[in-house]
Amino acid sequence: MKLAELAEKLDGLIEGNGNLEIGGIAGLAEAAAGDLSFLANPKYSSMLATTAASAVIVGMKWEGACACAVVRVKSPDKAMAMAASLLGPSCEPIVDEGIHASTVVAGHADVDPSARIGPHCVIEAGAIIGPRTVLVAGCYVGRDAVIGSDCILHTHAVVRERVIVGDRVILHEGSVVGGDGFGNYLENGEWKKIPHIGTVEIGDDSEIGVNSAVDRARFGKTIVGKGVKIDNLVMLGHNVRIGNHTAMAAQVGISGSTVIGNGVLLGGQAGLAGHL
Repeated sequence: MKLAELAEKLDGLIEGNGNLEIGGIAGLAEAAAGDLSFLANPKYSSMLATTAASAVIVGMKWEGACACAVVRVKSPDKAMAMAASLLGPSCEPIVDEGIHASTVVAGHADVDPSARIGPHCVIEAGAIIGPRTVLVAGCYVGRDAVIGSDCILHTHAVVRERVIVGDRVILHEGSVVGGDGFGNYLENGEWKKIPHIGTVEIGDDSEIGVNSAVDRARFGKTIVGKGVKIDNLVMLGHNVRIGNHTAMAAQVGISGSTVIGNGVLLGGQAGLAGHL
């Protein structure tokens, strides 16, 4: 689309030629003519003088030299996310309406007619799948589990028995919600397994990354609040409680019964001991 049209959609201010045709998105170093790029980290400011992009999104207060047109916005990250939705290829899973013939649905499960269930999924008795929720392929939903509306379970996501998942939740490939917590006791020098009879609750608008695990509580609930963003390869132990809108990067590990408040940021490989 024309740069002027794009800037209007992004609520941005143009400095340069608004008639430029923008057809793609790329980083400052890789961009070519016709591409839109952006500057969110000041570390890369010097690259604006040499980028081959046709236009660059910057913050309102940015100052410096630029080799192309500039679009000033309040939040470059937000604007670039919106631009990607407008210009980029869709990464949304494509799943046909209804339930694929290869999927197994127990007789007492309740799958909303508007849900889309891809191939080779298993939905156990008593499970509930809400409106417009999508199971891409090879997903497992355990007995009496509840999944809300407008959720996406990517390939091989697992929701175990009695787990409750809210609305608009995304579970990425290989994530497991409700596996047994790590609990054992020693008897005569041998480890004996402690049953985990609790469950997990995932709040609305949360997202759990590839191959991450949220363990079932020993008693009661492991809780992930609303709007929580969990990266890949993250481990939440049994009875952990995560407050609303907390975010954690890859390889974070949280031991059992630790409580985290609202809006907390945990960087990659941060580790928390138990009962904190």
